Amino acid sequence: MAALAIAQDETGWVSQQVTEEIAAYLGMPPIAVHEVATFYNMYNTRPAGKYSLAVCTCLPCALRDGTRAAEYLKQKLGIGFGETTADGLFTLKESECLGSCGDAPVMLVNNKRMCSFMDNQKLDALLDELRNAK
Repeated sequence: MAALAIAQDETGWVSQQVTEEIAAYLGMPPIAVHEVATFYNMYNTRPAGKYSLAVCTCLPCALRDGTRAAEYLKQKLGIGFGETTADGLFTLKESECLGSCGDAPVMLVNNKRMCSFMDNQKLDALLDELRNAK
């Protein structure tokens, strides 16, 4: 899993070539690496935006406006789950539990940065910050 995460950080996604290279390096069948890459939603198995926005919509988050936050992002970005904005900046994902139910709605940016209590104002500020990042 760590090899997949490192490769994704370097290439932006886990292509078939990356899967085969990891398998060769680890001395295992490519299908075994592919199974891991496709089982977990933290890996992009197709090209993705510069920023992956994963919004938790599990029941506890949904009860605390997680689905509302997801719908707001869909409307704001003009994309659905699993889609990337035309400028290649954002990919929106639906996430399983992020283990922070008390801070809902929560989301992960690029599988590394946890964002809590994401109301519309905080979502707008995050999108502006990411758009303006260098």
